[in-house]
Amino acid sequence: MTRELLRSTLAETIALHRAVMDGDVAPVFAAAAAIAGAVNTGGKLLLFGNGGSAADAQHVAAELVVRFARDRRAIAALALTTDTSVLTSVGNDYAYERVFARQVEALGLRGDVAVGISTSGASPNVVAALQTATARGLTTVALTGRDGGAAGRAAAIHINVPSASTARVQEVHRTLLHVICDLVEQSVA
Repeated sequence: MTRELLRSTLAETIALHRAVMDGDVAPVFAAAAAIAGAVNTGGKLLLFGNGGSAADAQHVAAELVVRFARDRRAIAALALTTDTSVLTSVGNDYAYERVFARQVEALGLRGDVAVGISTSGASPNVVAALQTATARGLTTVALTGRDGGAAGRAAAIHINVPSASTARVQEVHRTLLHVICDLVEQSVA
């Protein structure tokens, strides 16, 4: 029973990785180019998501600020998921839907890149932040699952992992985010 669970889980994630690999990968390269372009001209990267996607946002910010695979200059990247005082005050004073959008208003500048991660594509706070980022002149990227939903439609660059399984989408998101980190790291001046 346990061995079969392991085998079936690995088979599912391999199949989804393969489907994404054989699909349209242009948005992955577009996202990496946008991020590299922003950081090479003094801009920054703002990342956000909920739950496991919040952890992915923090993970990517750490990879870029510190290093992914090689030593290079620090890259300005910030996960909007980490400041509990800001998150709870926005949630309390406005609404949880605004926790990322309010931070984009405070920190996002024209030329920056905002990356929203939502395995469902339907997270209202991710959608609101992407809309706010667009209005402020940031380049927007959405990493989604399922059919991409409102988050995918709200972003200029949409990277979709077409699966209804949150766990499988997260696994492929992590791989794609690592590819983006590697590409950005190779492109920084």
